[in-house]
Amino acid sequence: MRFALTCLCVFTVVRMRGILIWFIRLYQRYASADIRLACVFEPGCSEYMILSMQKYGILKGISKGIERLKRCHLPNGGTDYP
Repeated sequence: MRFALTCLCVFTVVRMRGILIWFIRLYQRYASADIRLACVFEPGCSEYMILSMQKYGILKGISKGIERLKRCHLPNGGTDYP
């Protein structure tokens, strides 16, 4: 029973990351260009969020992505990878 519960938790976390990435891709496709192109970093903030979730997992990746969004204004900028 404990093994089945562990497998269910792992499956849920893996699927959650895929769902969150899907929502970010949806934003990238349908958000207005004024919003999407306003990022001062390379890669853009939404792509950074995807990269950080893939590298660090859901919780730490989202945390790093939110911190990046807080810094996304002038005079900051440049190349910044997770």
